[in-house]
Amino acid sequence: MIKKLAIAAAALIGIVIAAVLILAAMKPDTFRVARSASIKAPPEKIFPLIADLHKFNTWNPYEKKDPNIKGTYRGPSSGKGAAYAWESMEVGTGSMEITGTAAPSKVAMKLDFVKPFEAHNVVEFTLAPNGDATEVTWAMNGPVPFMAKVVHVIFDMDSMVGKDFEAGLANLKALAESK
Repeated sequence: MIKKLAIAAAALIGIVIAAVLILAAMKPDTFRVARSASIKAPPEKIFPLIADLHKFNTWNPYEKKDPNIKGTYRGPSSGKGAAYAWESMEVGTGSMEITGTAAPSKVAMKLDFVKPFEAHNVVEFTLAPNGDATEVTWAMNGPVPFMAKVVHVIFDMDSMVGKDFEAGLANLKALAESK
């Protein structure tokens, strides 16, 4: 009886693993996460809060998750070439670098993670005037290697990262509208 139960359990585990691998294989090779917020401030007021990484980190939700984060800035303080690297037990290890700007409407960044997993993504902030407000969109996209696809079967990237983008945009909104 115990032998039959063990065989049945092993078969069930094999079926579950096969199902996860099949679902992972069907996942797209790239991902995109984006969130937007309306901020009652002109783009010219919001843009420096994104394009200057020192100011960016005053509202960055990942920076707020770990008060013990160890960060290092390099290059110019803002604009193309401005970079920031971090090490944290809470948010991992990685770096970001501004790869381009179009004041006051766009900031593009290269985002590289080392820990807890390796990932190389592109981040883009767009600012579009809308009456007396600015529509700010925070988007990230990148490749999804097969092992990440397996993880994405269980953990939804959009909901995991999206909630952090929403928190960050709320922080940015509060900062931009308070001045």
